[in-house]
Amino acid sequence: MNSGNIALEAAFGIVMTIFPVILAVMVFMCLIRAIKGPRIADRIVAINMMGTMTMVIIAILAVKMNEGYLVDICIIYAMISFLAVTLLTKVYMGVYAERKRNGGEKS
Repeated sequence: MNSGNIALEAAFGIVMTIFPVILAVMVFMCLIRAIKGPRIADRIVAINMMGTMTMVIIAILAVKMNEGYLVDICIIYAMISFLAVTLLTKVYMGVYAERKRNGGEKS
C-alpha cells in the first residue's frame, strides 16, 4: 500500500463525515423557508428540497457504513417524497382554482 491511497482514504472519510452535517444544516434552512413562506410555491419547493437532501444523506450513509439496505430505503423514500410533493401541488392547484373561480375572495 502506498501513502497516496492512505491519504485518499483519509480525505474520503473526512468528506463523508462533513457532507451529512452540511446537508443537515441545509435541511434545517429549508424547514425555515417552508415555515416562513412567503408563498405556497416557496413552501412546496422547500419541502421537495428537504426530501432530496434527506435522500442524499441516506445515500452517503449507505456508502460510508457499507450497508446495501440503506439504498433500498433511499429509493422508497424517493417514491414517498415524490408522491407527497405531487399531492401538495395538486391540493394547491385546487385551492388556487377555487379562489380564482370565486373572484379572488379570501376565506
